Amino acid sequence: MTDNPSAEPPKDSPPPGSPAPSATPAPSTTPTSSATPAPSATPTSSGPVSGSTTPGGPGSGSTTPGAVIAGGPPAAVAPPHGPYRPGPYPPYQTWGPPRKPAPSKLRPPAPAAPTSPTLWAVVATALVASLLLSGGAGANLLLVAVPATLAGAFAARAAGRRLRPWTLVWAVGGAALLLVPVLSDAGWPTFLAIVTALGLTGYALHGGRGWPSMLFGPVGLFDSLGTGMAWTWRGMRERAGGSQGRWGPVLRTVLVAVGLLVVFGALFAGADAAFADLLGSLMPDVSLDQAPWRFLCFLLGLFGAMAVARTAAAPLRWDRLSFGRGRARGRLEWALPLVVLNLLFAAFNAIQLAVLFGGYDKVLSETGLTYAEYARQGFWQLLMATLLTLVVIGLALRWAPRGDVRDTRLVRTVLGTLCVLTLVVVASALRRMDLYVDAYGLTRLRISVATMEIWLGVAILLIMASGIWGARLLPRALAASAAGFVLAFGLIQPDALIAQQNVDRHERLGKIDVRYLSGLSTDAVPALDRLQGALRDCALRDIAERLDEEGDVSWYATSLSESRARDILAARPVSRFASCGGATRDEEYDPDADPYDTYDPYEP
Repeated sequence: MTDNPSAEPPKDSPPPGSPAPSATPAPSTTPTSSATPAPSATPTSSGPVSGSTTPGGPGSGSTTPGAVIAGGPPAAVAPPHGPYRPGPYPPYQTWGPPRKPAPSKLRPPAPAAPTSPTLWAVVATALVASLLLSGGAGANLLLVAVPATLAGAFAARAAGRRLRPWTLVWAVGGAALLLVPVLSDAGWPTFLAIVTALGLTGYALHGGRGWPSMLFGPVGLFDSLGTGMAWTWRGMRERAGGSQGRWGPVLRTVLVAVGLLVVFGALFAGADAAFADLLGSLMPDVSLDQAPWRFLCFLLGLFGAMAVARTAAAPLRWDRLSFGRGRARGRLEWALPLVVLNLLFAAFNAIQLAVLFGGYDKVLSETGLTYAEYARQGFWQLLMATLLTLVVIGLALRWAPRGDVRDTRLVRTVLGTLCVLTLVVVASALRRMDLYVDAYGLTRLRISVATMEIWLGVAILLIMASGIWGARLLPRALAASAAGFVLAFGLIQPDALIAQQNVDRHERLGKIDVRYLSGLSTDAVPALDRLQGALRDCALRDIAERLDEEGDVSWYATSLSESRARDILAARPVSRFASCGGATRDEEYDPDADPYDTYDPYEP
């Protein structure tokens, strides 16, 4: 229906100037359901008006919702679905211990796209890896690590992360570990140094300080391999779309620079032979027969740099993981087994102090065995006992009583006594190894396990210190001590130490195993050069043949030990016709044979 201003107003319309009535429809006389609210009367200026009632009639007490009763407060409005009936309330949620975060909370939000410096550092890492990672390990590993470190630094700075002291400690430690292949030619210390450097890289990028970060920090690098690809590709697309006009000048500049270097470099090389040799040694070999290997190195550098940059921008938050402490045990239940173990350690250590440190005559009188037989009999068992003791200490701390100060004093006393007794076991094991080496000479396996036993002793000392000054720094201290031992192990050049000890033993006792020593790396050449006659030729012949097969190696793919060995062998060549027959170290000097040392896993 449309409005018509010319139409006659209805008869019941109010005169002009009077207030307009409410648009509420008139109450219906038709009975309705109790659930249907009846319309209320419109109040006038004269005062409150009684609300309309249902067909039950006046005075029935059934007022419509929203009506105002004359002379009283407004009636409560019932909900449309009927009167409210209170039901059972949900149980009250009390405060409790914080819940462990879900695994998804370990992963932070996706970072912003990488910046241009980060992308250029990633590309530089791939190119340097393809050019230098060939022929061997040396300074090339350190040179590849430089642009990769810059990629991580640029990504972290763009993400707003600050450089912390422990981050700097891990980064410097990783760089120092990469000096091992520069100085040493032995493959096994180099492998340990590279793996440890990767672990320290994970620590530096994640920045955690608790046990989860120390245990799982290096895993974050492998987690970023897949996400790093998509992240880098997103950054490349954004940068390419915003800098289309800049690629031309950059390419022209690079082409002009390369052309000038090629032309004038070729002219200078033709003019002077010394400069040609220097230029040839500095330039990497880019022959086509190495193209597949260089492509693999390119991919290795590319994916490695992307993983480093992506981890630096948004590392996994390993410290959000929490290992709950076990239920505290009673004092007697917890302390009795450890006290019994302490008594067993004390009895064993008393015998060791009487036998091992009493001299050779004491060993013979107590056991009827020789030096070497007694040493070989128990070193490996003592090494295993030391490892199990660390496990026992960890489990004991998990279920230790922690009610009051007396519980703390009990835990420190019992576990401190166990740590002190374990240090005596470590000293006993090292003494046995010293007797063993004195009888049969030093080998790669023996020096490795002896170094591990020393580190276990240092770990026990750190645990004792944490019991006194707190365990906040214990995870970092153990990781740093392990990395320090790997670094020291590589810097002392164990092959050189093995050769020196065996040559000294030969000069003292006249016994030497040249067949075993000939399998060492070039680190051993200075010590083996001290031998005379056929012994020297037999010890150095295999090493000389390996160097001849390798030929000339680029400066960045060789070590200082190899260069020094080449100079020594060039000054005093090795005879190829010396007779080198004879028994090995365990056939002649150990008739029982060593069941734990018949295979050397590090022998090339």
